[in-house]
Amino acid sequence: MKHSFTALIMATCLALPVFAQDTITVKGDAPVQYTVKEGDTLWDISKLYLSSPWQWQTLWQQNPQLSDPHLIYPGDVLSLQFDKQGVPILTLDKGVKKLTPQARIAVQKSTAIPTLPMSLIQPLISFEQALSEQDLTSHPYILGANYNVKLATQGHTVYVKGDLERYTHYGIYNIGGAYRDLKSNEILAHEVRLVGTARVLDEGDLSQGQPAKVKVESAKQEIRPRDILMPLSKGHSFSVQFNMLRPAHDIQGSIIASENKLREFGATAVVILNIGKEQQLKEGHILDINKRSPTVIEGTKGPRYVEDANSLEKFTKSVRELFGTENSDISVVWTMPEEKVGELMVFKVYDKVSYALVTNAMQPIRVGDSVTVN
Repeated sequence: MKHSFTALIMATCLALPVFAQDTITVKGDAPVQYTVKEGDTLWDISKLYLSSPWQWQTLWQQNPQLSDPHLIYPGDVLSLQFDKQGVPILTLDKGVKKLTPQARIAVQKSTAIPTLPMSLIQPLISFEQALSEQDLTSHPYILGANYNVKLATQGHTVYVKGDLERYTHYGIYNIGGAYRDLKSNEILAHEVRLVGTARVLDEGDLSQGQPAKVKVESAKQEIRPRDILMPLSKGHSFSVQFNMLRPAHDIQGSIIASENKLREFGATAVVILNIGKEQQLKEGHILDINKRSPTVIEGTKGPRYVEDANSLEKFTKSVRELFGTENSDISVVWTMPEEKVGELMVFKVYDKVSYALVTNAMQPIRVGDSVTVN
């Protein structure tokens, strides 16, 4: 199974057209020269130069010596320069290598550095999907095993209800929790995780009440009845070559869950959004994370945060919200604006949900925080 996912973790960054209206400001402590190291990502390097790392492509806009500037490798030397108008340009000299007497850096196409730290997102790309209710019901599922066990594992034979193709390899997926919209409670998708692989020994005949017979060839964890089967290629054919860019259209959404199941997190956390292809969201889109400032109740004792208000003030707040009461004896409720608290980059998109990596957090991020294009 290891080899079947090897191709998924290779990532480079594709060149994008750069728009003339983009303006960038280089950090005051940005290095004049930087030698690319093993383990670097384009995101890491761009943070050395820019406060907004997603503007990485703009640094290359007037560099005539590069046909594909995003394919950079360990050992390449980056140089920061400025044109006559003071516009910063990051150049790449592939003929300059930082060498030591003990080591010689060899550059191979397969070692081009990725956009993001793949160790953080590769497990999500390789082993997790988000399927709709209709998708779940359309896939074959496990009925039981050739032993009286509730948890099958490698080497077991399992029986499957559904149409399978003999000798074909399938992934076995466990159905996890539902991703719900926080306001409407609508189920947007179901989390499914790859738990094993299997090969079909016998297609069976459902019309005769004979299930398909499948041999479990590998297992990451125990396999259960109701786990579904999908061809290994399905859901893993998307690109992991990211173009970092702001969406050109307005997008409004929110964080509905985190991959680690925590409700509060920081940079490098993987989060799930309640927006996807239906909102024209794409892999590589950079969105702002916004948090609403605490609500303030203003009563006879002056302005106070809701959590510090007494029971009566909280009750009258509820009355105002329900009935719109304008009684002067009832506290004024100040709903404060939202403020930007971080950024994230989308790396996996489905119809109604998407996965994103928090790339910058100015304060703790929470489930329920909104995501927008500002």
